Amino acid sequence: MADRVIARLVVAAIRGGSGKTVLTLGMVRALRRRGLAVAPFKKGPDYIDAAWLAFAAGADCGNLDPYLVPAERLRAAFSARSGPADLALVEGNRGVFDGVDAAGTYSTAELAKLLGAPVVLVLDCAKMTRTAAAVVQGVRHFDPDLSVGGVILNRTGGARHVRVLRDAVERYGGLPVLGAFPRLDADPLPMRHLGVTPLAEHPEADRALDRLAEAVAERVDLDGLLELAQGAGPFDPGAGEA
Repeated sequence: MADRVIARLVVAAIRGGSGKTVLTLGMVRALRRRGLAVAPFKKGPDYIDAAWLAFAAGADCGNLDPYLVPAERLRAAFSARSGPADLALVEGNRGVFDGVDAAGTYSTAELAKLLGAPVVLVLDCAKMTRTAAAVVQGVRHFDPDLSVGGVILNRTGGARHVRVLRDAVERYGGLPVLGAFPRLDADPLPMRHLGVTPLAEHPEADRALDRLAEAVAERVDLDGLLELAQGAGPFDPGAGEA
């Protein structure tokens, strides 16, 4: 099967609860408000996040589960669902290297490699400055086959906190900072212990997503994310595991 050009990107984090889902939803809605067609995907069988992603994008969200679906079928499904979209955006789960065993089997990192997709890392920076660079450096070098293209700083404090974080991550972590999202007094979306509450339980979901999209557009380099995704290269759905 001929290669296709699919702009694609995986959003990952160091651990669950880092704010990855909220930021991904904001990015999807912000890009949609720009007039771009976004094909959203969620790693694993999570139907709650997938419903929110579909609502944010105005398009069906595909679940990509490398544990349940063989690699060749998963790649084919990704290609088919990406269709003519301007961008395929995949939200990972848990920590980027967390899988079913110590080797990280079926992890978000393994999925990103399978799709040949670069990763943008969402980093919870609460109560942290230069240590963020060590974390980023560790992620970059832990798996040399994983393409990590940028970092979004989340739960940042004031301007000085952001300045020190950005300088440390770019100087010592070796990756561009593509955004800095502040620590908020209240969750922009309703949360519970497992994450975002089901979409059906939030009657103001559309308005909340628009507000979130506006905040993300002000603080995240959407053009930088698109450039990263567009640099992923051709995608051959029949190529097997990358």
